[in-house]
Amino acid sequence: MLKEIKFYKYQGAGNDFILIDNRNAEFDSNNHHLVQNLCDRRFGIGGDGLMLLQNINNYDFQMLYFNADGKEGTMCGNGGRCLVAFARDLGIITNDTVFLAVDGRHEASIEDHTVNLGMIDVQEYSMDGDAFVLNTGSPHYVEFVKDLASKNVYQDGYAIRNNATYGEKGINVNFIEEEGEGYFVRTFERGVEDETYACGTGAVASAMSVALQSGKDGDFTIPIRVIGGQLEISFHKNGHHFSNVYLSGPAIQVFEGKINIS
Repeated sequence: MLKEIKFYKYQGAGNDFILIDNRNAEFDSNNHHLVQNLCDRRFGIGGDGLMLLQNINNYDFQMLYFNADGKEGTMCGNGGRCLVAFARDLGIITNDTVFLAVDGRHEASIEDHTVNLGMIDVQEYSMDGDAFVLNTGSPHYVEFVKDLASKNVYQDGYAIRNNATYGEKGINVNFIEEEGEGYFVRTFERGVEDETYACGTGAVASAMSVALQSGKDGDFTIPIRVIGGQLEISFHKNGHHFSNVYLSGPAIQVFEGKINIS
């Protein structure tokens, strides 16, 4: 028997997501095959991931995030920004919110189509050759390169994501290049298993790598251009400790609709 569900499509700097209001708990969050089918760009709605907005005590809402492969994912920064916009559009919040995600508590504010999302503190990092490895809610590899526009990000990112160093879980892979007053970043995302137009936690990890490379402490605001648009990352750095971390950028509803599921 078919069941009709309502969905919404949002994008944050080209990172696109299927959003479902699941406060009634009618969507089966354990049906990973269904999530994978809905994210399929040919046989489903299409998206880099799917998110459920759910009720939870002591917070405005809970964010439950799934990668396009159907599996529950780690934190998604652009997804979090889109879900904040969704909560505003549903009338759950106005301008400010506190919500719960897989990596804990997040604060955020929204004005028009711009969402400023608080991210987790980062206490440590490691090196893989010349590349930085950080966990900004999701694990990221960040490598500084030249001529990023012509780089084969799928080929090179796939190889790093699947190498023996990171095992079965893998890692998200970011390539970064200085550009004008800011930086250009391209990302191969695990779970999507392809290059995406933007990655919020990857942009944060890349900005932190810039600060680590500088050797300086203090307050940083770093513009990051991604294929899908412009993001801005700010934080306070003290040694290898990052606090007051914020990811800012656009979050826009693209369309809404209904789909039949079995």
